[in-house]
Amino acid sequence: MGIRNQTTTSDFLLLGFSPHPDQQALLFGLFMAMYLITMLGNVLVILGIGSDQHLHSPMYFFLANLSFIDTCSCCTIVPKVLVNIQTQHHTISYTGCLVQMYFFMALTLLDDFLLAVMAYDRYVAICLPLHYTMIMCPQRCLLLVTTSWLCAHLLAFSPTLLMSQFSFCDSHSIPHFFCDLLPLLNLACSDKHIFQVTMLTEAILSGAIPLTCVLISYAHIIHTILRVPSPGGKHKVFSTCGAHLTVVTLFYGTLFLVYFQPSSSYSADTGMVSSVIYTVVTPMLNPFIYSLRNRDMMEALCRFFNCGKVLLSKRAFPRLEAQSL
Repeated sequence: MGIRNQTTTSDFLLLGFSPHPDQQALLFGLFMAMYLITMLGNVLVILGIGSDQHLHSPMYFFLANLSFIDTCSCCTIVPKVLVNIQTQHHTISYTGCLVQMYFFMALTLLDDFLLAVMAYDRYVAICLPLHYTMIMCPQRCLLLVTTSWLCAHLLAFSPTLLMSQFSFCDSHSIPHFFCDLLPLLNLACSDKHIFQVTMLTEAILSGAIPLTCVLISYAHIIHTILRVPSPGGKHKVFSTCGAHLTVVTLFYGTLFLVYFQPSSSYSADTGMVSSVIYTVVTPMLNPFIYSLRNRDMMEALCRFFNCGKVLLSKRAFPRLEAQSL
């Protein structure tokens, strides 16, 4: 009990990447650049989809939600990393560490569920096009997103609650740049059996089931594509889901590398590199992979900014406009 009381009033130390002073400026510049690109790209996606009536469809509704989740996920981790690098003050409070872990898990699970929902959306659009409007109605889309939010937060709450009951060893140094689950678990001195059973159950619910939905959806999609007679038709059909398949591969590949292994064989270096990919790099690339290479999306952004220029010109020259009328 004494160890637990001491833990709740103490801080954790996030060791981060490199302790060498001459590398701090490079790390700060890299993370700042990725953070700004991520924020700008995802905000542009949300603005473009929200401002254009032509993009108010299920596919773009899910894309806007994915961009919002990626923005929140990046804000959960990167600002603290930048502060730590700039100030060289790497501590984080016990409560702050658990809060960061909770929101990181919830947002990662949201990404997981939403990618499965988007795979189902592509399956219906390609394999059942005549029933697409009826199946993917606005009410069902909203229900799918709301259910994903609720399930993600419920599944993230139980590991966080169990982690808050742990006693930690004398060393509070976390070999990571944020409060991730496995590095914290390796510092715990309490019995981890219940926690490991809980995590195995949640891994099946939040990992295996959505991934199975993605694989089944793409099995049907590939079967449908192979039945298309013309090569041009096959390319057109596959182009509608190629971006999603790229992000799914990147997302699940790094998650499997970090989390689907025994905690005893966890490598801090491998964990940090893989974590950078799915916490910073993937949210940064998503807008470019999904939306900013999409012609409809680019046209929506052009119309949005042209409208902004028109409004600014009307405010700047109201008298000239009145005279012209």
